[in-house]
Amino acid sequence: MEDELKALLQRVGLGLDQILVRKRFLQWQAGDGVRLNRAAAELEPAHLAFIEKLYEHLSGFGQPSVMQNDAVGMARLKQRQQDYYRRLWRGPYERDYVRDRLLVGLVHQRMGVDLEWYLGAYRLYLSEMLRTLLGEGEQHAVYDSLLKIVFFDMILAIDTYSAAQRHALEDSEARLTRALRGSEDGIWEWDVERDELHLSERWTAMLAMPMQPSYCSRSWFERVHPDDLPGLREAIADHLNGRSPSLAHEYRVRTESGDYLWVLVRGVAERCEQGTLRMAGSQTDISARKAAEECLRHAARHDALTGLANRLHLDELLREVQQRPHGRAAALLFIDLDRFKLINDSLGHAAGDQVLVDVAQRLLCCLRPGDHLARFGGDEFVALLGDLACEADAERVAQRMLVALREPLQLGERTLSVSASIGIAPLQREGQALNVLQAADLALYRAKSAGKDQFALFCDGLHSKAARQLELESALAQALARREFALHYQPICRVEHGQPYLLGVEALLRWRFNDTPVAPSEFIPVLEESREIVRVGEWVLREACRQVRCWQQAGQTQLYCAVNLSIRQLQQVDFAELLARVLRETGLPPHSLLLEITETLLMHDSEMMLNCLHEIAALGVRLALDDFGTGYCSLGYLKRYPLHVLKVDRSFIAAAPDDADSVAISRAIIGLGQSLGLAVVAEGVERSEQIEFLVAQGCQTVQGYWFSPPRPAAELQSLFDGTRSADGLWGLRHARQTLPSCAAVQPVPG
Repeated sequence: MEDELKALLQRVGLGLDQILVRKRFLQWQAGDGVRLNRAAAELEPAHLAFIEKLYEHLSGFGQPSVMQNDAVGMARLKQRQQDYYRRLWRGPYERDYVRDRLLVGLVHQRMGVDLEWYLGAYRLYLSEMLRTLLGEGEQHAVYDSLLKIVFFDMILAIDTYSAAQRHALEDSEARLTRALRGSEDGIWEWDVERDELHLSERWTAMLAMPMQPSYCSRSWFERVHPDDLPGLREAIADHLNGRSPSLAHEYRVRTESGDYLWVLVRGVAERCEQGTLRMAGSQTDISARKAAEECLRHAARHDALTGLANRLHLDELLREVQQRPHGRAAALLFIDLDRFKLINDSLGHAAGDQVLVDVAQRLLCCLRPGDHLARFGGDEFVALLGDLACEADAERVAQRMLVALREPLQLGERTLSVSASIGIAPLQREGQALNVLQAADLALYRAKSAGKDQFALFCDGLHSKAARQLELESALAQALARREFALHYQPICRVEHGQPYLLGVEALLRWRFNDTPVAPSEFIPVLEESREIVRVGEWVLREACRQVRCWQQAGQTQLYCAVNLSIRQLQQVDFAELLARVLRETGLPPHSLLLEITETLLMHDSEMMLNCLHEIAALGVRLALDDFGTGYCSLGYLKRYPLHVLKVDRSFIAAAPDDADSVAISRAIIGLGQSLGLAVVAEGVERSEQIEFLVAQGCQTVQGYWFSPPRPAAELQSLFDGTRSADGLWGLRHARQTLPSCAAVQPVPG
């Protein structure tokens, strides 16, 4: 406050000489001060009464009444006002008096008390003092002296307000100057009718133009980029004609060196007092922002890793191609790398990213001029082929891609083999636009299902197949709750001296949808893909254990149950706990349960999978490797995993003993299993010659339609009871034997 007061004294310009001049002008004499001093004590009560009366009066008005909400502040204000009146009457009226009066004015100005309220309070004060002092001549003289000093104070107060206002105005102008300098904006003013254009130094420096007093609008507009000039003129005309409240437009303007800057011009037009139309505003260099926006636009439409177009840009390219006049053919290739997840999992994502970059470059080299390649996401790419002479050209491009990707890929010291599956779809079919991404994706799925590392063409049947799969997926999600699933059981027998003995049953899932049976080969893959297999698999496990335990308690004491496991079930972290709980709840002995897994499952070869299988084996549950020989399972897996049973796939048994290759493979698998101490089971036995062949090879445990097809539990129960027989069943009867955990079962004659 002290610094502000000093600055205010300087602004008011009240030196000693000026103070004396003002006193002399008001006819202030020494006697005036003496008179006031003599009356000061007598007026103390009047001052106290006036202060209370003043604030009571002010409470009825808006602005001053706000101050009264602060009781503490109000008490302090009243005390200061009383001190003010004492000083007013007692003096002394020297330089310090002037300083204190200016301080009072500054405080009131800081408090937001407007000048009219300030002067109005003085008027009230004088009126009150008039009633107090009006009387004899001497009293009149006293009051006359009072008027002189009061109005002296009023002039000081007015000076305080004026100086403070000037200071605020100068501060405002300084802030504006700093803001303009900080923003580096160029300022301009245009006398529209006289066509005089005044430009600031910053405006001309921005374009490296020579500085001169004034220009014409041609100096401005001739520098505007030809493509942007119509838009700028239209924006100016819209504002001048009242169609927009102000001018705000972005355009390119040429510098003296011939380069172009992006600028943002803002302005407003108004009529001056002389009636002329003037327009003024600023111009900002926004080249950096435009460059950043262009980078963002590119980033928004391109893949950061490969630099290819992304899905957003692909949509734009697709619309562009589809809007062309119909003529030559166009097609879309949906490309998905085969088993790319294995690269990420084994070598890490950094290596996976490098593979994607190399793959992108190989794919680009297979395209023709005018074709486009986009990264759709993950390890998926999309190629948009326009201007095809025929649809077969798309197949040739796809074949080039497959060949290019098969070339070994060098990644540091590693050499990788990469392949892809490709779905091909035309953009139009019989003159009608296709949902080409969906169509190509369906064709891709067809290529993968056919064995990968190949391309497949879209056909109308794929839509119906996809619709069927969606229908099944939706229905399967409700099938368990609707009790549409059932288990059928196929006997597993041991052949001794031409007589089959029942060892166990394999539980097989069956489903009736809309009262129609659906083939397992159709609905099981849908369960797997939708992960519904986890819930359904738990139901199968629980129901099979319950049923076999019932049969054991009814007399088939040594009967065991085989249940197929999905990889998704084994990926559940608590599967072993679930299995133990099911065995406890159903009462089935652990050795009476055989869980069948496939080669595909073993090929994941993860620590989690291995640990889970060891936990299962630790429970006493046996494990069987199903469909052995149909995949690419390493023989090392047979020792790495806790397996007990090896099942020979039906595809080898079906051709034996007539086909030499099938005989050789079957004989090798049986011998391998026996040499590793595994029990061997042959599936798909349908003829007596197959039984003779298997028994001759030392494989006596078999299952297949020759003994019985899979049957509902009730039908199989009737066979156990001997109430009915089944075609092809060799007089099944209970074999009393103890099942060891791994070696081939030795029957105990009944």
